[in-house]
Amino acid sequence: MAIELKKVSKRVGAETHIYETSLTLEAGQFNILLGTTLSGKTSLMRLMAGLDKPSSGEVWFDGQNVTGIPVQKRSVAMVYQAFINYPNFTVFDNIASPLKVANVQQSEVNDRVRHLADLLKLTPMLKRMPSELSGGQQQRTALARALAKGADLVLLDEPLANLDYKLREELREELPKLFAGTGATVVYATSEPLEALMLGGFTSTLSAGHLIQFGETPFIYRNPSSLESAKVFSEPPINTAAVEKKGALMRLSENISWNVPDALSDAPDGRYTVGIRAYHLQPSGSGVKVSGDVQIAELSGSESIIRMIVEGNHWVSEAHGIHKYDVGTRADFYFDAEKCFYFDSQGRTVFTSRQEG
Repeated sequence: MAIELKKVSKRVGAETHIYETSLTLEAGQFNILLGTTLSGKTSLMRLMAGLDKPSSGEVWFDGQNVTGIPVQKRSVAMVYQAFINYPNFTVFDNIASPLKVANVQQSEVNDRVRHLADLLKLTPMLKRMPSELSGGQQQRTALARALAKGADLVLLDEPLANLDYKLREELREELPKLFAGTGATVVYATSEPLEALMLGGFTSTLSAGHLIQFGETPFIYRNPSSLESAKVFSEPPINTAAVEKKGALMRLSENISWNVPDALSDAPDGRYTVGIRAYHLQPSGSGVKVSGDVQIAELSGSESIIRMIVEGNHWVSEAHGIHKYDVGTRADFYFDAEKCFYFDSQGRTVFTSRQEG
């Protein structure tokens, strides 16, 4: 059952939380809202759920205008970053609560609760109270309750943010499978680009209350429509610099230039912005060489993250292996000009060739 936002906006006093937005999410899809804090993710979810009424525009669900209909009268389940469970109910009763409200027969309640408990590794905890659970167990209980409800629209507002690393990894892999085949439209908010890539499905990039881009997650990652969308979908931050195209050359400075990619050869001469993802800026190899003054060198397990200043721009390199640099030294790095993004003076993408991984 599709949910559709038709030119919705949300204002609180003099502040605009959501600028005019139109978006359609189809039934059975796993949809991601990707953006930093205050980008509008939670505000959009609250409009979808019926917790808030839009200042303008309409919310449609399954072909019906549900604008202004409260959440209690909609087929909606929501899970928050801060897990919420009934403190006086056991885990079993927490998961079963929406089924009992719907007057489901006890035998079916038992079967569904035990099935979900098995999926979410909660079976040994079914008789425990929430106060006896770890944070991860409490969040899994909240997720199980959302699944038990069988809602047509499931909203997950950064539900894994407070969990430990190992559990986050496990649930990221399991979540799309848990909702597959339910027919529910699932909306998942996150501030982490890697999490969006791991979950797949469809992604909306958001910034300061604006919906920037929507489409299949791998496509949006490889083909951002604008510099803003590329920034939202890059961690570490995408490296950017002002460049000038003149004939067949693209120049970053007097000392750094490269051949214009063939697909950009017909673009008019003038100023552009180049965007280079951190893993495309490497400490060795071939391509365009730049020299950077090392500011921070982070060695983490099998990868190295080097933050530097290149021609006045703050850049970062993410490379496999251990690459040691002393802070304050000058070091050479390399990138392939064919793997760069190029943006015009309005921040619109003009070239995205060979964007892999």
